[in-house]
Amino acid sequence: MATMKIAVTAQGPELTSDVDTRFGRAKWIVVVDTDTGESQAHDNKVNLTLAQGAGIQTGQNVANLGVDAVITGNVGPNAYKTLAAGKVRIFLVSDGTVEQAVTAFKQGQLEEVQQANVEGHWI
Repeated sequence: MATMKIAVTAQGPELTSDVDTRFGRAKWIVVVDTDTGESQAHDNKVNLTLAQGAGIQTGQNVANLGVDAVITGNVGPNAYKTLAAGKVRIFLVSDGTVEQAVTAFKQGQLEEVQQANVEGHWI
């Protein structure tokens, strides 16, 4: 498998942090290099309290990180459109840690979505 940079929505900045199943209002975005295992955490708290547009803002931020894919629990229609426009593939996971999600991705165990899986403003 070619080296990829993957963004995982997380509740904390570490690889051992639990996945945050919310995309737009995830607390952290942890970017992992699938080849080296190196990771870099990005605080997403600026989008936690937005009344609307959190999915779009987080989607733009993730696309700007230069990642190939994102792993999250749920993605709404605006976030999906933003990520798709940035050519970022979207994979879903229901629980576990960032590290477990990346391992499942590398083993081909995660479902790639071709559309939003929840309505907008899902909390």
